[in-house]
Amino acid sequence: MLIGAHVRDDDPLSAARERGADAVQFFLSDPQGWKKPQPHPQAAEFGPAGVTVFIHSPYIVNVASLNNRIRIPSRKIVTQHADGAAHVGAKGLIVHGGHVRKGEDVAEGLANWRKLFERQAEQGGFAVPLLIENTAGGEGAMTRDLDMIARLWDEVGSFGAGFCLDTCHAYSAGWDLEQAVDKVLAITGRIDLVHLNNSRDEFGSQRDRHANVVGGDGTIDPRVLAGVAKAAGAPVVVETPADGQAADIEFLREFG
Repeated sequence: MLIGAHVRDDDPLSAARERGADAVQFFLSDPQGWKKPQPHPQAAEFGPAGVTVFIHSPYIVNVASLNNRIRIPSRKIVTQHADGAAHVGAKGLIVHGGHVRKGEDVAEGLANWRKLFERQAEQGGFAVPLLIENTAGGEGAMTRDLDMIARLWDEVGSFGAGFCLDTCHAYSAGWDLEQAVDKVLAITGRIDLVHLNNSRDEFGSQRDRHANVVGGDGTIDPRVLAGVAKAAGAPVVVETPADGQAADIEFLREFG
């Protein structure tokens, strides 16, 4: 099992060594900003170091939005970050599913996802696979509920969209984690990455507060989380509090 952690972007390789990680995930720019990512100073070092890389797009990205001031820059920044991810040799770019506002037609949000892929396909496609991540809450969300993910995949599945399964988000959205892998695979046919996070909140809370897999204040049985990772058969990244990531990784290695 390939296991890594979300780390700061200033020195991901040192962070990987400190945690005993096989992989790292990080941002290429301010996760709350619209700036184009700049070349990463360690770009040429990940491959020789044997460290697999995933890049997370900024949190503000919402390609489903019906608001032009959000959707259009979101499309632009996704393309820019996909290019930046390719520059560091990343295996994929994680993008949240996004949402439409209360009272808006979710079908239009789903169509906006399709248009993103259609327009980029005309330019030869994205530089790395886009891994669409399930989210914890929010009305009009594209990837909170499994039935909506199925509708989204009807729009984007044919373009080779990838899927990132976040366990904290799934638990907070009310999914049965012991069935989550099978249900996602039945819809998407693939799980490209697992964000293996415990939750500080109770089942169905629709809150996105991560806890360490082990040794913290998580409400999910660590054995259930490890079972999800094993069943998915995909690379795993813990997005848990940094001071407990090494223990999280060690637990998963021992379990796997």
